[in-house]
Amino acid sequence: MMQAILRSAFPLPAGRPRPFTWPWQDRAGRFSVLRAIVFALLMAPAAWVAAQAALGLLGPEPWKAALKEIGLWTIRLLLLTLAVTPIGKILAEPRILALRRLLGLTTLAYAGLHLALYVGHENFSLWKVASEIALRVYLTIGFVALLGLAVLGWTSSDGWIRQLGPRWKRLHALAFPIAALGVLHFFLQSKSQLWEAVMAAGFLAWLLLWRAMPAGWRVRLPALVALAPLTVLAAAGIEYAWFALATNLPAGRILWANLDVSFGLRPAVWAGVVALAVPLFALAWRLIPLRR
Repeated sequence: MMQAILRSAFPLPAGRPRPFTWPWQDRAGRFSVLRAIVFALLMAPAAWVAAQAALGLLGPEPWKAALKEIGLWTIRLLLLTLAVTPIGKILAEPRILALRRLLGLTTLAYAGLHLALYVGHENFSLWKVASEIALRVYLTIGFVALLGLAVLGWTSSDGWIRQLGPRWKRLHALAFPIAALGVLHFFLQSKSQLWEAVMAAGFLAWLLLWRAMPAGWRVRLPALVALAPLTVLAAAGIEYAWFALATNLPAGRILWANLDVSFGLRPAVWAGVVALAVPLFALAWRLIPLRR
């Protein structure tokens, strides 16, 4: 049904399509070690969940446990997909940039699996699933994000790039609002256990801050270092806003706790640590003489 809707809304573009290639092949159809390794790593979380399900290790509610785990990996892979362009340009490595479509389509597959597991959790009652999506805000948000990913996946081919021209980039810039919906869905699902949700919000903030910089600054190490404290502030601000607007917990005390490292680093600070690791890794990458 989803495929029929997409075909009616986005008919296949005219022109000779590029020959089919497997995920482990490059655009010329040749075997690629890098793509094979990346594809294996991308499939590993789903394989792990499937193995646990087969061995009965998912607890008393296996559908719910699998649903949660695949949902976590969906948002992780979505953010990783959005990070391909910054990392590829910072490292000046076109082979990384060539992985964008593979990661994007894998993210869509995980999102679809997440929905399928939810249907299984609801005993395959499609009517109940549809009513829950319509009535529960967090499910509506997640479903809208899935539809957005489906549109981006459907229009990710070379034919659509040629057909849409400059409009293709504007369409695929919707990946960022879709990611924001995914992070909001993550917050609503996490409730008060927000550790990874705050980190996801921090990573998304870093991606947006990187794109907001002038193009010439995006590969300069001082500018990348400056993004680290901004990432911490953004993540801490999002965490504060969530606790202030959605809970009765003391949001101000939680905000100040981000500055107190005596009991360990808060998730906002960890997001800044990861942001700081980017220029440090880029510096090491540029100094290693054997990397070519």
